[in-house]
Amino acid sequence: MSKSLPKKFDKQADRYNKHREKDKTFKYRQKIFRDIEGKVLEVGIGVGLNFPFYDKDVELTGVDFSSEMLKRAQEAAKGYPFTATFIQADVEAIDFPENSFDTIVSSGTLCGYQNPLKVLNSFQKWCKPDGKILLLEHGISSNKPLMWLQKSLDPLAVKIAGCHANRDISGIVKSSKLQLVREERYLAGNVYMIWAKP
Repeated sequence: MSKSLPKKFDKQADRYNKHREKDKTFKYRQKIFRDIEGKVLEVGIGVGLNFPFYDKDVELTGVDFSSEMLKRAQEAAKGYPFTATFIQADVEAIDFPENSFDTIVSSGTLCGYQNPLKVLNSFQKWCKPDGKILLLEHGISSNKPLMWLQKSLDPLAVKIAGCHANRDISGIVKSSKLQLVREERYLAGNVYMIWAKP
């Protein structure tokens, strides 16, 4: 991971926190994350935008490399009934024992990893055999003009926000050890909703 990446996200923490009241992705989050249960790992937890979909029986482990994002997530979690543990770490460097989690959640994180395939393979290892992996990601569009724009602007997106705009999320998942159960795409194919299992 680039040393500058956590700083980029630290600077964006307040902006993400403001999204809490006007979250444009709420309907997508609500659809894919309503099935969350058991021991849950959420990577790149950010400011906790997925918290409304976690019921009181969830045992959440939230990981993020941004200290500022984690501060806001910890504060937000006080308003919810589930138990939560927060870890400041790079998901590409951390490790958990095999079969640790019933559900693994990722929303908007695969754009930032140096090796997203390695991360997905870690999910496969960390998730229980009968568990589920839920991904809400953004990536390369199915609209050709928008696809061209994403490819053209990708170096700028990485420099400013630390985020690759041109990743083929479906292709990365299919190349991983995960089993793809279901996929839906929205907003010209830019938004990927993926249900998978280990």
